Amino acid sequence: MARMPPSSASTLIAAAPDFRRALRDWYRQHARPLPWRSSPSLYKTVVSEFMLQQTQVKTVLPYLDRWLAALPDFASLAAALEEHVLKLWEGLGYYSRARNLHRLAKQLAARPAPPRTPAEWQELPGIGPYTAAAITSITFGAPAACVDGNVVRILARLTADATEFRDSASASKVFTPLANALLPTEDPGAHNQAMMELGATVCFRQNPLCLTCPVRPFCAAARRGEPEAFPRLAPKKMEQRSVTRVWSERNGALLLRRAPTGAKRFANMHELPTAEEAGLTVATAERGQLLARKRRGITRYQITESIHRVPASALRKKLQPELVWVPRPQLDAVTLSGPHRRWVRAILAAGTGEEIKTNP
Repeated sequence: MARMPPSSASTLIAAAPDFRRALRDWYRQHARPLPWRSSPSLYKTVVSEFMLQQTQVKTVLPYLDRWLAALPDFASLAAALEEHVLKLWEGLGYYSRARNLHRLAKQLAARPAPPRTPAEWQELPGIGPYTAAAITSITFGAPAACVDGNVVRILARLTADATEFRDSASASKVFTPLANALLPTEDPGAHNQAMMELGATVCFRQNPLCLTCPVRPFCAAARRGEPEAFPRLAPKKMEQRSVTRVWSERNGALLLRRAPTGAKRFANMHELPTAEEAGLTVATAERGQLLARKRRGITRYQITESIHRVPASALRKKLQPELVWVPRPQLDAVTLSGPHRRWVRAILAAGTGEEIKTNP
């Protein structure tokens, strides 16, 4: 069983009624009018929770609108083709979320009624403790606290917990008992949303808005004048990687690689091929014109990717079956991963111009 955080946790729990009241009053006045709040439903809550994993609200909103217009309920999602689901998700990244959501809809469509407890929801695809707590507390009033990175940050500051955690996931396990101790029996879903809203709009990782924070009187870190010192997470060790990709056109068609159906990541999705996938050495590909260079962080990797123009005549006559020539007019119809979609659009817009330094 996870331990209760030390320091002023007991003091905070003793003041729980006042803490909850201050948080609730602030939330009622300042909550953003998000679509899953203004006209709530189980389906909107589930889809939004999947989209919000690893993704900011401002990024999610246009995707959610488009998704709900195309797939308005679990039945339509369950009946949709995976290609259609992935196309709607294109650009959000972490595509396993879309596949798990699709699988979840199929399972729910086969049930007479949706499950109502966190434990039952965790048996469904793509549902962990946080998502299960969010869905069931908001929709069914289940007494389950949501503890994500935002909530960890709030609780670590409220208690000035100086423990150095390996990562946010390990910190979440430690702070869950405290989060549950603060959870009200009446409308726990609103309390969970208020905590998430506080972390997203006030208790920032850097430069938190302490002067306007509704729960500042309960915050040990604010009293110490060092809120940014908490939580204490061990720094990530990043590995450097380089990837060389090929841009090759033939008769108005662009060479792309379609990942196999059984691939763990990006199954049936398209990307610009690497030099090796195109049957070239990195040195050969890099002799071509540099069209774009991009740096991005994925999990524990810092990746530098460069895209070089290679004439079709330099490729092997017999390409791997995963490599396909996609006519330019059809590029918008195929599903590309988010970064590759941006690269392709930028390079086509620039023509044969100079190197493009693209953002994530």
